[in-house]
Amino acid sequence: MTAAILKGQGYDVRAVFLLLWNEDEKKNSNSLADAKKVAQLLEIDLEIIDVRDKFLKEVVGYFLEEYKRGRTPNPCIFCNENLKFKVLFRELEKVSGDFVATGHYARIIMEHEKYKLLQAKDNKKDQSYFLYRLNQERLSKLLFPIGEYEKLEIRKMAEKFGLPVFDKDESQNICFLSDDNVNRFIREKISMKEGDIIDQNGRKIGKHCGLSLYTLGQRKGINIGGTGPYYVYAKDYEKNVLSVTNNPLDNNLHTNRILLEKVSWVSDEKITPMRVLVKTRYQQKAAYAIINRDKGGYFIVFEKPEKLVAPGQSVVFYSGEQEVLGGGIVKK
Repeated sequence: MTAAILKGQGYDVRAVFLLLWNEDEKKNSNSLADAKKVAQLLEIDLEIIDVRDKFLKEVVGYFLEEYKRGRTPNPCIFCNENLKFKVLFRELEKVSGDFVATGHYARIIMEHEKYKLLQAKDNKKDQSYFLYRLNQERLSKLLFPIGEYEKLEIRKMAEKFGLPVFDKDESQNICFLSDDNVNRFIREKISMKEGDIIDQNGRKIGKHCGLSLYTLGQRKGINIGGTGPYYVYAKDYEKNVLSVTNNPLDNNLHTNRILLEKVSWVSDEKITPMRVLVKTRYQQKAAYAIINRDKGGYFIVFEKPEKLVAPGQSVVFYSGEQEVLGGGIVKK
């Protein structure tokens, strides 16, 4: 629909298909077949770029390395910044093009000679969380046409255009997994040892299957019967111990303060302290917090205790007007 909308607006559109590594190569071939059908229907050129080796080495490699370190990665954000947009902008230069356009649900506007990244019109499908590392240079040459529409509108428009993908299923969370089973993938790729699970009182109540399989705040998949459900609140890699609590109000499950690393701003670096809305997970309700900075770097302090956030996850800053200001990665 991005291509169809832009062509309808008079743009000279060229299509690029990035062939990414996937456990299920059939999904790749199906997606490529769909892209070819759409390009033929819209009468636009389609270039296929094979980045499977790069994707496997860099994106999947990052994903596994983060889990080995006991952190919780976000491969979509990493891939957008370090692979997808790099490749697309390289192709833009080759053809002396003006813009890169994608099907992300987000919006870009210009105000006071600065580009702003905004949430999509469809709050349920908004993907601005995954785009917070975009800067002014990138935004000046990016178009997100479908960010102005609801997802249902896009499906209806695609059907009117006769696009064969109008009723295609939603894409899964992690594109390279054949079954969306993260634990299965980690077990196959990372060697781990079983260890003790202890509760908030220090009692041994079970065995874990390997610390990399668990993330802070996790409730499902711990497999302790009886007095549950249990929630993960700490992982001790030196002792190979997983700490859990069956009290959902346990202070160990909440935090007031997060130290950040690799902070990125969409526009100029902001003066701190600064009150903003933040999301620590995709599609999470935003919470008010104060961003500040000291010798240790940027940190945020929540106005109300927030559910425990795992190192490696992204925290994205928003203004009250749905504008993405920037974000960073949880250090601790």
